[in-house]
Amino acid sequence: METPPPPDPMLERDNDLTATILRERTRLGHFIRRRVRDPSDAEDILQDVFHEFVQAYRLPAPIEQASAWLFRVARNRIIDVFRKRRELPLVEATAEPDDESEYRLDLALPSQDAGPEAAYARSVLLDALQAALDELPANQRDVFVAHELEGRSFKELAGESGVSVNTLLARKRYAVLHLRASLQAVYDELEI
Repeated sequence: METPPPPDPMLERDNDLTATILRERTRLGHFIRRRVRDPSDAEDILQDVFHEFVQAYRLPAPIEQASAWLFRVARNRIIDVFRKRRELPLVEATAEPDDESEYRLDLALPSQDAGPEAAYARSVLLDALQAALDELPANQRDVFVAHELEGRSFKELAGESGVSVNTLLARKRYAVLHLRASLQAVYDELEI
């Protein structure tokens, strides 16, 4: 009687890779779409994460916690999208409030070209911003992201959601106050 040939390790790795992607695709897609409004950007990020996962999976050192690795890379890609949009002003309220400073975050990020310390400070600030955004109630986070990062007007948001401009302004104000409080400790620690 012949013994069957040993299983092909590359085939097993490919099967594990496929199973991980199929298992995590929906959850990872939801994670990204909750943070990135533009569906095509969200899909691009998802594809980039899986592409990087396939490349990393083929390296000799195995990925121990595939799910955690995927979500960490996705979070980094989302932050990269926010960084690319940093050229947008951090707030020009369409309705002119009495004290516009209540509606402004004024997040000052060190330049990417200012050396390793500035790059580290940028990274820490962006991580803190993402963590603070994650702490916000969904309605406040959505208004902040739509207005600040996507550059959408309050009038446009009100038309789409059926929520009044004043309510949207209030939600954004609460978001800004929370973000300021959360980021102040990071600024103080970094002494920016």
